[in-house]
Amino acid sequence: MTLQDQVAQLFQEARDDVYRYLLSLGLYPPQAQEGAQEVFLRLYVTLKKGENIQNPRAWIFRVAHNLGLKIRARQSSQAPFDADLEYKLSAPEMNPEESLIDREQTLRFHRAIERLSEQQKRCLFLRLEGLRYPEIGSALGISASAVGEFLRRAISKLKKGEI
Repeated sequence: MTLQDQVAQLFQEARDDVYRYLLSLGLYPPQAQEGAQEVFLRLYVTLKKGENIQNPRAWIFRVAHNLGLKIRARQSSQAPFDADLEYKLSAPEMNPEESLIDREQTLRFHRAIERLSEQQKRCLFLRLEGLRYPEIGSALGISASAVGEFLRRAISKLKKGEI
């Protein structure tokens, strides 16, 4: 398998996960799409240079995290992204009652998540993407035990309804 094939396969497997993670960092959808593509381009360039990447998935999310924060800082001068509008545009066909219930649940979930600390959100979203504690720690530059503590606090807050 060629290097291009390896990166293309990883792109197919993880592209949507990276895109969702970039959205979770607060990027607008077009910037998140561009960012996801940039992450895999950087992976290809890094591997072409001959660098050895032990865990490509963790590497991808670490690069996505750093790139996402840079892009978010640049987009702060733009109009805020309306998550409700994005939901309306992407919502499947439902009857009005189902649509209202689904919309209310989605908005409650987003409000609850918004009240978590930035580190708690990042740890939670990376865990939801299937990364293990050491991989999350590597992506965020913190220890695996710190990841565990951030996740424990986030889940506790969500369960207790403190948020």
